[in-house]
Amino acid sequence: MITESYVPPNEIRERRALVRGCKRLVEKRTDFKNEVHTVLDHHGIEYSWSPFGKEGREILAGEDLSLGIVGQSLTESYLAVINELTAQIKRLEDVIEECAASLEETQQLMTIPGVSFYSPLLITAEICEIDRFDAAKQVVSYAGLDPVVRESPDSRTEGNISKHGSGDLRWILVQCANVAVNRCNDPYLGRFYARLKRRKDHQIAIVATARKLLVSIYHLLTRKEAYDPPG
Repeated sequence: MITESYVPPNEIRERRALVRGCKRLVEKRTDFKNEVHTVLDHHGIEYSWSPFGKEGREILAGEDLSLGIVGQSLTESYLAVINELTAQIKRLEDVIEECAASLEETQQLMTIPGVSFYSPLLITAEICEIDRFDAAKQVVSYAGLDPVVRESPDSRTEGNISKHGSGDLRWILVQCANVAVNRCNDPYLGRFYARLKRRKDHQIAIVATARKLLVSIYHLLTRKEAYDPPG
């Protein structure tokens, strides 16, 4: 039974700090990548190549682009920061992989198609101990994926999700749902998403799919079994 006064064990707090820290570094790297795009756009550079791949790096280091002294200096500085962030992200990812490989609950989550080391460690760190939830609807509410219900004497309508709890947990569940339906062809989640997508837009359908995935995760963890949804 969840309570407001619950404090996660130190081990879980450490795991949470690890995955949240890695996510923040990735977000910072994205910010600096956007700065590079901004410099190129500001100077009217049209490009189909990635500024961050081998070809793009060679073009940026060459003399064919008209970025000027300031634009070139900014681009070089941003790329240097991106390189350092990439190295630090890789270092944390190695720790995350080692940690996730050592835990039974993360190994269970990795039986879900498309789920690797980072996602299950973040999910379990944010949920904490699964046995503190009495039912799947409690963990859905804890994640803020429960729809807000508006009732009157004559009607009952469901609106947007409540967005209570961890934004990181909601984010990773939506990422996993996207992978499941778009890259891994998970038949269980894929059929559910496709059915909703015919009536709703993508965002509503994928959030509902993330909620369904979380219900599966709850049962998977409480029963200590591999991912095996109904046919």
